[in-house]
This record gives sequence, structure tokens and C-alpha cells, in this order.
Amino acid sequence: MTSEKNHVRITALKAMELINSAGQSLVKVETDSGLVGYGEAGASGPVVRANLAVMEKMLLGEDPLGVERLYSKMVSSQHTYRAHIPTVSGVDIALWDLAGKILDQSVSKLITGRFRDEISMYYTENPPDMADLSSCREWVSRVTSHPDGYRTIKAGFESLCGRGIPHFEGAVPSQTLTAMEIEKIRCGFEIVREAMGQDLDLIVHCHNEWDLPSMISLGEAMASVKPLWIEDPLPVWYSESWKALKMASPVRICTGEKLEGLREFHPFITNSAVDAVHPDLAFAGGITGCRQIAALADLYYIPVVTHNVGTLIQNVATAHFGASTRNFLMSETRIYERPFIRDMGVEQIVVKNGAMKVPDGPGLGVTLLPEVLKDNLKDGEPYWD
Repeated sequence: MTSEKNHVRITALKAMELINSAGQSLVKVETDSGLVGYGEAGASGPVVRANLAVMEKMLLGEDPLGVERLYSKMVSSQHTYRAHIPTVSGVDIALWDLAGKILDQSVSKLITGRFRDEISMYYTENPPDMADLSSCREWVSRVTSHPDGYRTIKAGFESLCGRGIPHFEGAVPSQTLTAMEIEKIRCGFEIVREAMGQDLDLIVHCHNEWDLPSMISLGEAMASVKPLWIEDPLPVWYSESWKALKMASPVRICTGEKLEGLREFHPFITNSAVDAVHPDLAFAGGITGCRQIAALADLYYIPVVTHNVGTLIQNVATAHFGASTRNFLMSETRIYERPFIRDMGVEQIVVKNGAMKVPDGPGLGVTLLPEVLKDNLKDGEPYWD
């Protein structure tokens, strides 16, 4: 397809939302050559389609190979509306998919060449009863028996909520945990660690709910549990509390799943306020935006872990991003709990020993199956509009 170089133009931008897709949408960029690129955006179908309509004037007729120029054009939009970064993210991923197809290269080889041919992935699920060792052992046995072979588990303490622990309220800043509540959480995670043994890694999830004193105490309480890190302990946006927490905590601190673009990650990285950053390709600017974040983090020796609750497109885009990023560590995934994710594409997705093989085909290396997409459309959603 190299003969298409400098001759392909963008003709249409489309989106649709599938069921059980965490409120995210697939994006399609069509061209006059017949080639199409697919991305995934971190917003619902109606929201993404509305923003695509605004973005048409800057993208229709453009050469899709100008990916980074088009990214700059999209994110710098200020009037009449500021750029909607979740929609930009989906378009950016689709543009990289298109570029790879036009040049007959996989996205990861096209960007940098690969640092790795597979990426480590972790399993996210809360234990049903953190206060009961037998229940936790059954949970660990079920998780570790999955054929994908996951070796890292992320868990929150939701099963303790209503038992003297405040309920999560959707990242409402900010709640306070008392000393007795912290003690209950410590006991719960120590039971989880006993059930897991020392052969599995654990991530403690906190959902951006809590204040600084609570999280300093939680960090101290988690020392005996030996988690990889505490994720999203404080309210989403940067404040000096993040730096104070990192300095006080005996365990690592990680955040980023709801941050958008390099600008919002910048203070966390340059102030050394976290031990790992956690961007989501569908929220933080797609592949281009996350590459910028990773490059800055690399200067500060901070690893990159990706948040990912998306469908097949986000999983393979994350795999290409991880393969082409030196300081990439691992990614979240939900392919183990949503069978339609694997069914969406012609090509088989291979996960072994908790690691996903990076596809080798042109672009993202995915051929979507229309019948599966139609069968899994959210009620009221159009098929590609």
C-alpha cells in the first residue's frame, strides 16, 4: 500500500457505543482510498459523535499520515469549545491504525520499533469478602486458574464497605478514614495477601476518594501487605498533597486514569509526586498523547502503567503503545471478563502467563467483525454513524 502515500484523504468520522464497554465508544476514520482506521474514545456514543461533528472542519480532507500534526491541531482547539480529549484520543488511535495500514507496518514498528513483543497485563477484581480467609482463597484460586495466567491482581476494599467502612461515592473529594477504619482495611488486605501468598503481585485501588491524612495512614498500614502500589489514593487533580503523600508513604503511589493530556500529568511528574503514572489511551490523548506523557516520565525515571477497561481496539492499541515505550511496565485489561472483546476481531488475541502478544498485522493488526459489533451494540446506538 506504499503507493497510497501522500494520496489518501480523510472523508468521514464515525462512532458507536457497544454494550458493557465502560461508557466508551469505537471511532472510525474513513478515507477516499477505502482504507479505514479504528480507535476507541473515553466517552459515550452521543458525546463522541457530537464532538466529531465539531472536529470535521479540521480533519476532513486531511492526509491521515500527518498524525502528530493533526494531534496538535486537535488538542490546541480553544474556541468555540476547548478540545474534548477523550474524543481526540479515539481519533488519534484511528489515525495511527490508518498510518500503519497505508504504510503496511504495525503501529508499534512504525512508531519506534519495538522494545518488547508482548506486554504484561493485570487482572482487576475485588474479593467477595476480604474479612474471610476461606472466601479469599477461593477467589484467588479462581483468578489464578484463568487460562490467560494473570500474575498481578488489582483490588479495592469495597467488600468491607457497609461493615464500618464508608461507601465509595464515585471519586467525590474527599472522604476521611478513621484509625479504626484503616485497621479494618489493613486486616482485610492482610487476609488477601495470605490467600495470595508471595507468588502474586497485588495493587491496592482507592478510586480517588480520600484525604491526605487517611492515605498516609493507609500507606503505613499497607507496608506489611507489600503491594506494588496504591492506586488513585487522593482526588484526581494535582495538589501538593500528592507530593506529601509520596514522601510519607512506605509503599509506591500511582495515579492518572482520569487525567487528560501531558498538561495534567506534568505536575505529577516534574514534582516527583508519584512513583508510577497510569494514563488511559482512551482518555489521555490516544497513542500520541500517551507517548508524550511517557517521554516526560522517562526523564524522571518513572514507569508507565496503563489503565484500560476498553474493548478489543483499546487493548491492541495499548499493546502497541506498550511495545513502543521504553519505560512501560504493564496494563490493566478486562478481556478476561467480557468474551465479546476477543470475538470482535478475526485475528486471535494471545495472552499467556499474563502477557499479551503484540499483533503483527498492518496498523493495529485488527480486522473487526461487523456481525459481532451489531450483536453487541448498545440499545439505541446506530451502527457506525
